[in-house]
Amino acid sequence: MLKVDKPNILFILADDLGWGDVSYHGSDIRTPTIDRLAESGIQLEQHYVCPMCTPTRVSFLTGRYPSRFGRRATIPSNPPVLPDNYETLATSLRNCGYDTGLFGKWHLGSSPQFGPNHFGFNTSYGSLAGGVDPYNHHYKRGEFSQTWHRNCKLIKQSGHVTDLITDEATKWLSRQEKPWFCYVPFTAVHVPIKAPQKWLDQYQFSTYDDDPLKDQSFKRYAAYASQMDSAVGRLIEVLECLNQRNNTIIIFSSDNGAISDARLHSSDQYPGWQEEQPKLGNNKPFRGQKAQLYEGGIRTPTIINWRGKLSPGICLQPLHIADWMPTLTNLADCQLNHDPQWDGIDIWPVITEGKKVDNRVLFWNFKGTQFCLRHGNWKLISTDDMLASNSQLYHIENDPYETTDLSLEKPEIVEQLLGQVARQRRLDGTSQRNE
Repeated sequence: MLKVDKPNILFILADDLGWGDVSYHGSDIRTPTIDRLAESGIQLEQHYVCPMCTPTRVSFLTGRYPSRFGRRATIPSNPPVLPDNYETLATSLRNCGYDTGLFGKWHLGSSPQFGPNHFGFNTSYGSLAGGVDPYNHHYKRGEFSQTWHRNCKLIKQSGHVTDLITDEATKWLSRQEKPWFCYVPFTAVHVPIKAPQKWLDQYQFSTYDDDPLKDQSFKRYAAYASQMDSAVGRLIEVLECLNQRNNTIIIFSSDNGAISDARLHSSDQYPGWQEEQPKLGNNKPFRGQKAQLYEGGIRTPTIINWRGKLSPGICLQPLHIADWMPTLTNLADCQLNHDPQWDGIDIWPVITEGKKVDNRVLFWNFKGTQFCLRHGNWKLISTDDMLASNSQLYHIENDPYETTDLSLEKPEIVEQLLGQVARQRRLDGTSQRNE
């Protein structure tokens, strides 16, 4: 293995894993690998993502809020969301000497001609669309149901999706001879929820709900999460075997909050045998869930771990997944081929030195109809009409669980934040894809 000066980057993204779904946050779900990363790394306790899958992935790979690419980028999207030849994080790292690989869920354009290999990844594998049935690897019925691919060529395989993603990623890592960026967006724990029997057996003799259907549903979910945790462990073990653990930045996060249950009509859109899931993930103690702008929908468990370089700790400053592109390209000393229009910032001084970013503004445009802005400790949630009467105001430091709407008590702050939302909205669509 060639010794390199630039750090390797392993970015692992769970799918629909909630704040309260990891045992280091008190969950009944056993996640020992993620717990060890948290204990020996830095826990980013106010790391924000977007309320659903596609928007979070857009932000991560562009350093920008998804709404800058138009409404399509703010919702789960099978049509392409990025302009052709747009310089992503993968493109920038590849241009400065990195090999780049994606193993898992893409969901930024579900047709092969809009897949990861066209946006900076030398190697790609997994689902071009969204979540898939773990065993037949099919997305929802329809045009994009056949979605499993290698390098944007559709393929058929047997095996469990979590194992297949991990197998492919570990083989790729073992072949590397220069700095690499490995992006592993698992499809777990997105519905449909299915785990191998060995993982189901680990929860067999425990009871988590008096309702037997809910109890079995949660056990399936827990088993699926524990299987993914073990897969993360396999990735780390490969780094140890290759003597690359100390030269690799590992980041773990989830793309949005969990869902509490899944009616059969949400799972049976996928080909194959599906079941109702009356009890799934947990975002407690936060309010809300996936597809909502409350903290439970957009604040997810996130860790950065770089053995020998970062001391264990907790970072309490508000961060956004859009921050990773400016941060990682700066760490890799990338010379960009474009003038960045990032909404994210380089958070390395925040993580390593505790530097404070005062009065930072974070913005969400969800589906073009729901809006959220955080400025300092104030958080506003509003609607497309931008009326104060349709807005909610929370003070996150004093009320992190969003129990008390202060919009009537603080009308001047509501108006100020609505003005900031209006300014952010004027920037939306500035990089919208031309069809």
